[in-house]
Amino acid sequence: MKRKIDPATMHPRYQITEVIHSIYTRGMTTTSGGNVSITDDCGNVWITPSAIDKGSLTPDDIVCVKPDGSVIGKHKPSSELPFHKAIYKIRPDIKAVIHAHPSGLVSFSIVHQIPETAISGLMAAVCRRIAYAEYGLPGSEELSVKIASKFSEGAMSVIMENHGIVLGGANMVDAYQRFEALEFCARAIINAHIIGKPNFLSSIQLQQHNDGHTPEIPESEMPDDTTAIETLRHEMCNIVHRGCRQGLFFGAMGTVSLRLDDDDFLITPENAARWNLLPVDMVRVKDGCCARGLQPDSSAWLHREIFFKNPDTRVIINAQPPNLMAFAVTHRQLDVRTIPESWIFLRDVPSLPFGSQLYPASEIVDVLSDKIPALLVQNDSFIVTGKKLIQAFDRLEVAEFSAQSLIMAESIGKLIPIGNGQIEDLRRTFT
Repeated sequence: MKRKIDPATMHPRYQITEVIHSIYTRGMTTTSGGNVSITDDCGNVWITPSAIDKGSLTPDDIVCVKPDGSVIGKHKPSSELPFHKAIYKIRPDIKAVIHAHPSGLVSFSIVHQIPETAISGLMAAVCRRIAYAEYGLPGSEELSVKIASKFSEGAMSVIMENHGIVLGGANMVDAYQRFEALEFCARAIINAHIIGKPNFLSSIQLQQHNDGHTPEIPESEMPDDTTAIETLRHEMCNIVHRGCRQGLFFGAMGTVSLRLDDDDFLITPENAARWNLLPVDMVRVKDGCCARGLQPDSSAWLHREIFFKNPDTRVIINAQPPNLMAFAVTHRQLDVRTIPESWIFLRDVPSLPFGSQLYPASEIVDVLSDKIPALLVQNDSFIVTGKKLIQAFDRLEVAEFSAQSLIMAESIGKLIPIGNGQIEDLRRTFT
């Protein structure tokens, strides 16, 4: 079973249009801000046009700049074309470039800092090396030289002083995943500073994450999907896309699994962009084996153990949204005794230390239950369970909204949680 369309093989016009629309609708650039490009095997640079509304671009608006400098298209190429060309010239391994002004990364650019991506092992692995380029006039040769020099030193992303971010990837999917992850990392760090002091992973902990042994899941032939399973694939896909639109999933981060039977479940794939997954991409894991030719998310073994321990659990989601990650990074307790609905949906949320998510992760398996449907793993993720897809997803949304409210409340006063007596009333009424 293979996906029908690989987004990296789409024509550059369509790849660029899809990505710029996603960046704009997610609030990570403005109508006139930012530019995106792809270079093809012939040396052509396909790039967004200058001074055209980013919210309504069509594939026909994308401009092609030939190696000889001639332009094909009905618009002028972006005024930032010079640094795109400079990056491609100095780094042949980079085939896609994104430049934008997302609020989190702009915040770092105007205080002249580089975000520390070691808030989690996943963030550090996806974002890779980041550099800082001093100010240059937009569209100038001076700016191109400053940016290209940082890429020549091995950077995959460059914070532009008082400007924004420019980053590259092996293809557009790779570049966009890095862009999303880096912006979410920036927002998580900023949120963490509001409620406390960020704790970053040491080099030893990062190595521990990278070397963490996960049991190999052998491949095997899977029975044909029934109509019911095909329907569940579509429902999972819809939930994943919804999570992307809601800012809960990004890049290849955000995992959803759905139990089919006792030792049979579907799970999102490993290292695949969540925003364009298809139902066929959901990996079936049955009796400890996965479908041939597909790679399940690396946490598939953990989800399997959670399913074993909790027969009534049908759905597991783990994610790294920026407000919840602020609590994961500061190691501060996520107190959901804020409004009745938050506690009813989540109960009290335990916080487990970094490393508890690594194999064999017995602590996570032992803690999660019907009475404790969610937990936070420090410097890693938020994990939530449910009996239905929409229930687990709703819990994730409630948790992220609760975390956001707590962060926002920090600036206006001290949290006054629901009292123990009120919690007991909720426990008796809703348990």
